[in-house]
Amino acid sequence: MKSSDVFSLSTRMFRTRPMRTFLTILGVSVGIGAVLFLVSLGYGLQKVVLSKITTADSLLSLDVTSGVEDLIAITRDDIDDISQIENVEVVSPIVSLTSQMSVNSFTGSNVAHIVNYDFFKLSGVAVDYGEMPAEDDPYAVVISSVAAELFGLEPENILNKEASLSLFVPKQDEDSEVEEIMVSDREEKYRIVGVIDDLSSNYMFVSAIAVQDLNLDTFDQLKVKVTDSKYIEDIRNQIIDKGFLVSSLSDIIEQTNKIFEVIQLILAIFGLIALIVSAIGMVNTMTIALLERINEIGIMRAIGITKRDIKIIFLTESLIMGFLGGIGGLAVGFAGGYIVNLGINLLANTFGGQSLDLFYCPAWFIYFIIIFSTLIGLLTGVYPSMKASKLNPLTALRYK
Repeated sequence: MKSSDVFSLSTRMFRTRPMRTFLTILGVSVGIGAVLFLVSLGYGLQKVVLSKITTADSLLSLDVTSGVEDLIAITRDDIDDISQIENVEVVSPIVSLTSQMSVNSFTGSNVAHIVNYDFFKLSGVAVDYGEMPAEDDPYAVVISSVAAELFGLEPENILNKEASLSLFVPKQDEDSEVEEIMVSDREEKYRIVGVIDDLSSNYMFVSAIAVQDLNLDTFDQLKVKVTDSKYIEDIRNQIIDKGFLVSSLSDIIEQTNKIFEVIQLILAIFGLIALIVSAIGMVNTMTIALLERINEIGIMRAIGITKRDIKIIFLTESLIMGFLGGIGGLAVGFAGGYIVNLGINLLANTFGGQSLDLFYCPAWFIYFIIIFSTLIGLLTGVYPSMKASKLNPLTALRYK
């Protein structure tokens, strides 16, 4: 039998039973759309979370802290030592000091993180309001939204406000082990240029250049950037051998990805349940089509059409329906994601939140969906096609 004849006979149901065929394809589309919707939600949430905590530089960075119970302090000599390790590109120290900040005659306490400019790139820190401090502006500071609320101001309203700053610097007495606190009232005015939307901690970031007169010689943490990800494990071990604790954002990313893999699997299972229901409906449709066409099958067998041709006709019909169901599923899934995302963002904007794209579908998954739905259609046609090919021509002609 010619391919054109097979295609014509396979699409006959679209002409003789258009509504039933459309509803069957729609059922498959809803099932495929549910899978696409839920899996895209999983990928979207993963992308949103990772975009908030990672940058290209932060994935190449190691966090170095002092040894167990802070018995090993990080000094400038340690920084020089770590900088000499092969394939270490940047070492950025961090000191956290208790501080008092005054804005508009109001004074509040917070934690001042003294950092170099490259810290922001290595840590993946980004502002939600305003802008990042410029490298040539040492008196520009970034604060958390909690710090802004401390002064009774919204994050966007505290931008470009001038602040006075006092730092409490611990100093070790040379004659004893008693640690004294030196209060450093800064004469310069600091300008708030950015706010991080963080309601969990009250802190600010201050440029190390602006406080270099304090001659800070011990540090709480280091950000160490390596030249390539393949060197991370080796450099980590070398730093650990020096007695420091080392962690990497890539470890967190790996754990996060594992969690989202489980979430995506669970969401996909829920979608597959809907797909199984629609597949059963498709099997039912193909079985009914078989019963309605028994006489037709008898006639085709009587005029010389082989069992193999009969099987191919039914398989082609189910394959086409599965393929169209996949195309429809893409439309249903993307439309559903767009509508839900639009609704959630409208609510977020109403309550003062930020708009986010909660749905993301990688290109490979789109191709997978089409191939998968076509395969599902093919499988649902296996039983009806085998049943049709095994019909006795005489029995089929007498069937009423």
